[in-house]
Amino acid sequence: MSKLVAFAAIQGGYNIVSKAEGKLKEAIDKYGPKQEIGFPNTAYYLPIIYSILGEKIETLGDAEPIMKRCRALLPPHVKKDCHVPYLGPLLDAGMAALFAEEIVEAIRYVEEPDFYQPMVEDPDIDNNKLWLGAADDVIMRKRGVEFVDGTAPGFAAIVGAAPTPEIAKNIVEEYQKKNLYIFLAANQNGTCVAEQLIEAGVQIGWGTRIVPFGPDISAAVYALGFANRAGLSFGGIQPGDYKRMLAYQKNRIFAFINALGDVNAEWAANAAGAINWGFPTIADTDIPEVLPWGVCTYEHIVSEVPHDQIPAKSIEVRGLKVSVTEIDIPVTYGPAFEGERVRKGDVYLELGGSVSQATELVRIADMNAIDDGKIIVKGPDVGDVKKGDVLPLGIFVQVAGREMEEDFEPILERQIHHLINYAQGIMHIGQRDITWIRVGDGAVEKGFTLKDIGTILHAKLHQDFGRIFDKLQVTLYTEKKDVDELTRTAREVYAARDARIEGMTDETTDIFYSCTLCQSFAPNHVCTISPERTGLCGAYNWMDCKASYEINPTGPNQPIAKGELLDEKLGQWKGVNEFVAKASRGNIDHYNLYSIVHDPMTTCGCCEAIAAVLPTCNGIMTVDRDFTGMTPCGMKFSTLAGTVGGGVSTPGFVGHGKYNITQRKFLRYEGGLLRMVWMPKHLKEEIKERFVKRAEELGVPDLLDRVADETVGTTEEEILPFLQEKKHPALEMEGILEV
Repeated sequence: MSKLVAFAAIQGGYNIVSKAEGKLKEAIDKYGPKQEIGFPNTAYYLPIIYSILGEKIETLGDAEPIMKRCRALLPPHVKKDCHVPYLGPLLDAGMAALFAEEIVEAIRYVEEPDFYQPMVEDPDIDNNKLWLGAADDVIMRKRGVEFVDGTAPGFAAIVGAAPTPEIAKNIVEEYQKKNLYIFLAANQNGTCVAEQLIEAGVQIGWGTRIVPFGPDISAAVYALGFANRAGLSFGGIQPGDYKRMLAYQKNRIFAFINALGDVNAEWAANAAGAINWGFPTIADTDIPEVLPWGVCTYEHIVSEVPHDQIPAKSIEVRGLKVSVTEIDIPVTYGPAFEGERVRKGDVYLELGGSVSQATELVRIADMNAIDDGKIIVKGPDVGDVKKGDVLPLGIFVQVAGREMEEDFEPILERQIHHLINYAQGIMHIGQRDITWIRVGDGAVEKGFTLKDIGTILHAKLHQDFGRIFDKLQVTLYTEKKDVDELTRTAREVYAARDARIEGMTDETTDIFYSCTLCQSFAPNHVCTISPERTGLCGAYNWMDCKASYEINPTGPNQPIAKGELLDEKLGQWKGVNEFVAKASRGNIDHYNLYSIVHDPMTTCGCCEAIAAVLPTCNGIMTVDRDFTGMTPCGMKFSTLAGTVGGGVSTPGFVGHGKYNITQRKFLRYEGGLLRMVWMPKHLKEEIKERFVKRAEELGVPDLLDRVADETVGTTEEEILPFLQEKKHPALEMEGILEV
């Protein structure tokens, strides 16, 4: 190991810890030791400290023992020419630096509460309000799923600034093409990559996977904290189990650091800290290297990499497996652009939404009726309109093949949303007959036309689903009469599809389906999906899983033969138990599909909502991930997910999809929907139509009006009088813990 790298990293550790000690003392003197600290809307406290040490830092006073721990971790000072034969002192200095920086960032939230933008999916970022700070749990869980399903193969943490905005743009867009997240922190002589990207006209924020965490090197803790929270949330790793956490990070979170500009001692300490996680640093300057040695099985500090080679070298060193398909369209294409927003002033052409009708439909066709790759634009295209114009749009995809089935139509149709969104400068929202597309000025300047939508769908659907069809033809209608005719046809098809799954019950099939997609992060979790119990993530129903299995017989959705019925009311079958035991590698040997109190199904970190028992109210509540406030069970969604996620069965709590709330078997053992006493107001509005229909079946048509929400209260004591006044049926039912 280089003498210089040990000297710089250890010196940097001392610098950072000393500054943090002074900062903490000043804060305690000013605010007192009981002043609360933490990152907003998260159940993971200060996530690096929490995951590695298992310590919950909730006040300034709680941070004092950690600062003493940081000081104790610092190795003896070394001289520049002193040989250090192993990595231990370097790793300890780096870990101490990261603990200290996390405390410094938490204090910043107290001292400068408006410094970081409130965390939202689509922040309004400019040079006056640039930094996002810590990701809250809503965003972390939504974005963390992409590391589960492979949509995001890893992340690049870039510190400093490139020599020019154009170089910064080139590096970042190369990572976007490869679907990575880009986390930004620190500055070089007052300039940072985030500012350079804005100058170069690049849209940044979570939506484009370019996330500006903060202007100082201490903001690098937000990138590492994000990775650690993924391990806690999806990997089922317990706080304080640092060996498992660090091994998990090295083996499953494919991340690396790009250091642009001069690397000072504090940057070196952060690079040393990242080695603990298995995250290497690739720099554009001449700095001491750390090559494979001891715990470093690959390069961990690489220097003097030319800017045009940094992305390729970083991916090579970290061992990322990146699969990119080139699509013959004039704009850059990839998942990194899925969340990009085309704002009103940048819109060239708008289709659907509130301004016109836009509809999407996929249908089976006769093999001889269509030509593979044929794309028809019937009506005006981009070249026939001027900036600001509006058109209707009908996207009609016809597929043909011996393996193609009617059940596969909605699977392919659902892909249209994200496949179009992957095109840079194109925004797609909604599906079915409520589609909304904006085509941006930048895309039109590069030559994008509506015909390119057909090119995208033909190429990507063939790539992802080519096994089930041989031909695919796309017709894009932009004349009102044609779009209206397609919409009438589509609505008939949609209704027939919905009726097909609505008419099914768990009793009418001998086969359920598994989903083990989340096992890469929650190894023990096995989702069992039946006609009357959709997947926890809300993305899969029984019909989807059936189609998915037929498309990919070795994929995550496998058939489960129900076998002998062990308990009809609880929802337990011998065949399901046997499958779960095998798929969880013996960690779970049984669970019940219809109960929340008695051995409920395991929960992963990807669930749309979590239900919990409220004993005082003799009922249950549910909260979805978009609600960040407190709930009557005494926990926010983020805390609930951290408690019951990770693939465990937790009596009294269970994850579920939003649609599942109104399915007939929802928590049937305890009384189902009649037990629902609280849910967020926006969720009530979202599922109102289905909820009322189901309540009418149960003989309580006004049940939704009797369900409390946050406007009534967020504790059991606050909502109980409301439930009594409304004569909620749960209050007259048998004790929920006695059923």
